[in-house]
Amino acid sequence: MKKIKRITILAGLTVIALFLIALFFPTWTPGIKGDNSIQALEQVEINGTGHEIMIRGKDKENPVLLVIHGGPGTSEIPYAVKYQNLLEEDFTVVHYDQRASGKSYHFFEDYSHLSTEVLVDDLLAMTDYISERLGKEKVILMGHSFGTYIGIQAAQKAPEKYEAYIGVGQMSDTVESETDILSYCIEQAQVAGNIEDVAELQKLTGKIKNGDAVTPRNYVIKYGGATRLIDNPDGDNVGMLLSSEYNLMDVIRYNRGLVYSQQILLPDVLKNPLPATITKLDIPLYFLMGKYDYMTSSNAAKNYFDKIEADTKEFIPFDKSAHYPQYEEKEKFHEWMYQTFVK
Repeated sequence: MKKIKRITILAGLTVIALFLIALFFPTWTPGIKGDNSIQALEQVEINGTGHEIMIRGKDKENPVLLVIHGGPGTSEIPYAVKYQNLLEEDFTVVHYDQRASGKSYHFFEDYSHLSTEVLVDDLLAMTDYISERLGKEKVILMGHSFGTYIGIQAAQKAPEKYEAYIGVGQMSDTVESETDILSYCIEQAQVAGNIEDVAELQKLTGKIKNGDAVTPRNYVIKYGGATRLIDNPDGDNVGMLLSSEYNLMDVIRYNRGLVYSQQILLPDVLKNPLPATITKLDIPLYFLMGKYDYMTSSNAAKNYFDKIEADTKEFIPFDKSAHYPQYEEKEKFHEWMYQTFVK
């Protein structure tokens, strides 16, 4: 009996030790070969709060691409390295976790003032920090999904900071987009013979048309409107734990921040669609959309693109992708980036 008790205690202590190791295990981003390469994963203070940034590139003299992640609250730092190896050859790629998101979520910080306006101001300050640190007068700004909501506002507010604006999975008229998404999910559920899904989705029609709700993303993912050529990377807790950039504490931060950010920020997105406020950009504008994107409707994005004014603008379709064309068709994305900003 005493032996069993000792084994039980030892097993319990081992579990606790492994938990603590996973909780506080050091994080880093892998090295890049090259005499002038850069690889950094660190916290910097921007507008009074700690922001996690990841900087990667083979040559610090290359153009800088500043990426704004989606969500709200879905950091791309844990998986971006897996897909951006080609980009790192010709660009210095910068990701950051937005305020209250991912590694930038701080448990005892007051986020009662969190808003999309605050995130825009954070982005402008982050741009200044990155430009000074990397010695660039301007950077290329790329928003993804919800990040396009923040990014295009920053591009309009301070065009002098940016060489161009790229919207991947571009947000547009929210009601139009969500109506497209709902119709797609209902149609796919009907084709699959999932009567219960059809019934649940049809209940949302009134709220979505009134701008009071969004189509639950679990249905979009289930019916292929999120990814086609890769597994859906957002919210993959196991994948985050297996990355070198996140430990267990960071995964906990990610999930806490995700819930909070969505609750606070989504109502603003629903009630203040971009076409009502951003009608012109004074820098080159590019929308990159996956043909099968039903996280942000490609059709609605094209309608917005046709209306927004810019001296230089281009709508680039990715015929094999859904919501992540920069990762699903990374070769095509890299070639477009190279031809547009390097060659």
